[in-house]
Amino acid sequence: MSKWFSFFNSKQKVVEKTRLENVPNHIAIIMDGNGRWASKKGLPRIAGHKEGMTVVQKIVRAAVKHEVKILTLYAFSTENWKRPKPEVDFLMKLPKEFSHIYLPEMIENNVKIDTIGEFDKLPNHTKDAINHAKEKTKNNDGLLLNFALNYGSRYEIMRAIKHVALDLDNGKMNIENLNEEVFSNYLYTNKMQDPDLLIRTSGEQRLSNFLLWQLAYAEFWFTDVLWPDFNEEIFEQALFDYQSRKRRYGGI
Repeated sequence: MSKWFSFFNSKQKVVEKTRLENVPNHIAIIMDGNGRWASKKGLPRIAGHKEGMTVVQKIVRAAVKHEVKILTLYAFSTENWKRPKPEVDFLMKLPKEFSHIYLPEMIENNVKIDTIGEFDKLPNHTKDAINHAKEKTKNNDGLLLNFALNYGSRYEIMRAIKHVALDLDNGKMNIENLNEEVFSNYLYTNKMQDPDLLIRTSGEQRLSNFLLWQLAYAEFWFTDVLWPDFNEEIFEQALFDYQSRKRRYGGI
């Protein structure tokens, strides 16, 4: 018995060491399945979104624990405006509720909050809540919690192309100097590295217009678990699977 315990304990230490040495620096998550979770329980869709908000905090805690540097969450896409107005209105109120409940813990855990997407087109009360959270965490230098709000990758790329064209017309850039690195500076994510790992819940296996440029060489990890049922253990399983992959970036 003691021999087995010793082996198990030493194995756990190896796992812990590997976890710390090879954790993705930037993890992006498509938080899918809130509506289906609620429907299965006979609840309105907004109940799924509310439950999903509590899962965000659990995964933020796990990301902090494992020393992830950036966590980008797909919170609201440019296509989500097509949903029923009561559902959209509820989603636009979630940032204020999230901030009210969880912001003190974010500050305590040195988490910095930011967003990508067409921020100015959000309702004023949504922008106010997000700006408050950004202001309160602006000096934190731990995990960057990055919410993709009113975000669409095709729009982002077209927006970048237009800005490049303007700079070319104005003589601010020479076409010969335009390359992938320069173009990346015109994207919302210009101040952060590309994701190493993409996680998507609910069993769907598509990008849904999320970080199309930035995910070019990311590892993908899919699970059938709906977002409200996602937890720290499943998150850790994604990290363990990531560690077993060989990232060659097109090489050998």
